[in-house]
Amino acid sequence: MKKALRSRHFRGLVHGAAVLLAVHVVGTIGYHSIGRPNATWIDSFYMTFITVATIGFAEIVDLSAHPMGRLFTVGISMVGIATMTYLVSTFLALLIESDLNAALRKRRMERQIAALDNHYIVCGIGRVGTNVANELLKTRRTFVVIEHDQAALDSWLEHEPNTLHVHADAADDNALRRAGVLAAAGVFAVTGDDSHNLMVALSVKLLNPQSRVVARLHDVRNADKARRAGADEIVSPDFTGGMRIASAMVRPHVVNFMDKMLRSDDGLRVEEVVVPVGFAPTSLSELIPRSRGYLMMALHDPGRWVFNPPDDQLVSAGAVLVLMASPEGRVQVERLLEERQLTAQIFNSSADTPS
Repeated sequence: MKKALRSRHFRGLVHGAAVLLAVHVVGTIGYHSIGRPNATWIDSFYMTFITVATIGFAEIVDLSAHPMGRLFTVGISMVGIATMTYLVSTFLALLIESDLNAALRKRRMERQIAALDNHYIVCGIGRVGTNVANELLKTRRTFVVIEHDQAALDSWLEHEPNTLHVHADAADDNALRRAGVLAAAGVFAVTGDDSHNLMVALSVKLLNPQSRVVARLHDVRNADKARRAGADEIVSPDFTGGMRIASAMVRPHVVNFMDKMLRSDDGLRVEEVVVPVGFAPTSLSELIPRSRGYLMMALHDPGRWVFNPPDDQLVSAGAVLVLMASPEGRVQVERLLEERQLTAQIFNSSADTPS
């Protein structure tokens, strides 16, 4: 957006300058014709210039015997003054858009980032980072981008101008703080450099040990180093790509199903929702009723998996619900759990209050 506005203002300046040049050419030729044989080319150009600039000096080219020459002066002055006004306004707009607006947007964005909680940070908005950010957009999750390469950042902002971002090195502690790492749910270390991703993981864990870190590595031999640096999960695009190619050959219908799900307009995904603390064991059917917005697939209690859990399956605090859901369906389940938790807290408070 910013780049497009600058380009438009630059085009306006070029067009205005071309019109102003044309006015001086026409005026110089006109005055030379009107004032001949006494008016020189320099006199004619000077007459045009003082007319357009509204300087108000005496007429260099004598127009007393040429009424049409004075009408010509009126025309030159109107077009010239209008062009000068347009050039000045376009130049001021370019200055404001480049400096003042950018400063205001930066302050507003810093306030928005400071107010975030439980969001995600994407470190690097290159080829992999772009796909990560697109997935977060489709599933309606809040995130902040950190990118030191201005060209890569501009390329992303051209399509998603409202993205919260920090133009800095993602391994820098100050940049991570500005992106809200202290309140972030997770960080994606997906720059193109393995060593840089290791530094990002280490920096994040030193600032916020509770934040989950997923790191991209080209060389899987660096996986142990990344985990020691603090990465919770390691993803190798080369390894994952090889698995995807093999799956497309040996289980094409499964791959086709996953592709259809990922590309659907409903934003269907296999999601996970953690049952918050404070829950007494409750049956699955009572906890979250059946809905077209989501489909229960599995339940993970500490130490065991229950696939396709029955309606009377007891669910306790800390369990993870794995379901296929749209973004709205995921939010619906989260709200159901929050409402039940709030109800339980109110009931416990009233029970503890002496009558």
